[in-house]
Amino acid sequence: MSNDRSALTSLEREKASVFHSWSAQSTINPLMIRDAKGVYVTGEDGTTYLDFSSQLVNTNIGHQHPSVVKAIQDQAGVLCTIAPQHGYESRYRAAELILDHSFEGASKVFFTNGGTEAVEHAVRMARLHTGRHKVLAAYRSYHGATSTSINLTGDPRRWPSDNGSAGVVHFFGPFLYRSAFHAISEPEECARALESLENTIRFEGPATIAAIILESIPGTAGIMIPPPGYLKGVREICDRYGIVYIADEVMSGFGRTGSWFAYDQHGVRPDLVTFAKGVNSGYVPLGGVVINEAICATFADRVYPGGLTYSGHPLACASAVATIEAMQDEGIVENAKRIGDDVLRPGLEALAQKHRIIGEVRGLGVFFALDLVSDRATKEPLAPYGQSSPAMNELVAECRAQGLLIFANFHRLHVVPPCTITDEEAREGLERLDRALSVADKSYLGR
Repeated sequence: MSNDRSALTSLEREKASVFHSWSAQSTINPLMIRDAKGVYVTGEDGTTYLDFSSQLVNTNIGHQHPSVVKAIQDQAGVLCTIAPQHGYESRYRAAELILDHSFEGASKVFFTNGGTEAVEHAVRMARLHTGRHKVLAAYRSYHGATSTSINLTGDPRRWPSDNGSAGVVHFFGPFLYRSAFHAISEPEECARALESLENTIRFEGPATIAAIILESIPGTAGIMIPPPGYLKGVREICDRYGIVYIADEVMSGFGRTGSWFAYDQHGVRPDLVTFAKGVNSGYVPLGGVVINEAICATFADRVYPGGLTYSGHPLACASAVATIEAMQDEGIVENAKRIGDDVLRPGLEALAQKHRIIGEVRGLGVFFALDLVSDRATKEPLAPYGQSSPAMNELVAECRAQGLLIFANFHRLHVVPPCTITDEEAREGLERLDRALSVADKSYLGR
């Protein structure tokens, strides 16, 4: 390609030089962004969008939070980078704050560059701790895109990379709206899902299973809130068979559900917790694993065979410290819960009354999904499993036309704004969504 790019638009330069993830390169048309602040993102053409996606559900404290930006700047002025074998203040302070909000018995934090690496290392720790190899994961799940984590993932993004030899066994978790167990109530769905999981363990051989990994609330797969008792039941099954319980909180953690971690609302203690995204709102790449005392003890005198050049990078950890402190000082987690209870849930349920294309509203905090259907009676999804559809493409385009950035996956829209969103901003987003859904109503075919 010629070095003279001055005649090209910024979009043309982007498409010519950048290989985009999860995309057919010839069909992409990325929105070119100039800047962002709070819950708003501004395109290069000056158009401002209300961010109901939090990008990839990670800007929990919104864009350009001043105290976090300052913390990154201050850290850069002192120590931009250092090898992870050294100790430094921003890393231990970040670990302390994360542990302060973690489960009873949480002992240490292993830092990674993101969520997929956190999952990779949590699984490695579980396998070495137990001496077993298999790991169980739900079909409706997403755990990352590197070798082990993509095989753990249940959704169709796994298929092109599934080599069938990673020691992964998938199972169906509870999801009453589209029940795999023909249940008609939440208690029945819970009981049957736990029975199915335990039968899977028995037939796979309990002594071969190192871990069960579960998103406390599945995110990309549909924001299905587990029924009361399910996570406790999983904990009991893990205890019964000596299996490590890994809670994947990469998307649901750090305020997203109206609590610090989603497992808090179910009264369970995982053995390992993977996190990323919300720990510093993605300002600098960061993830990690919270490790319990027993697994830490395994590696007290035994070398843990794993590490990363940028484990606990100073700029990333400084931003995590500032993010968590802002969440504590500004009541951001409490705001997420209140917005969900007082604005988003009633607002989305009102939209479901108006637009029959909405089959179900699910979620809590600032973590909601609209299950879109062409027929409420049959629950026929507005797009096939693992695919989009013309109706969904038109709906997402109309959301953008209404100045609304939305998170879409298959036949669903996810309403996942920053935890800092105000009542007024949330209601404005719902109004824009209402107008966009009016365009999609013609795709409803049922009565």
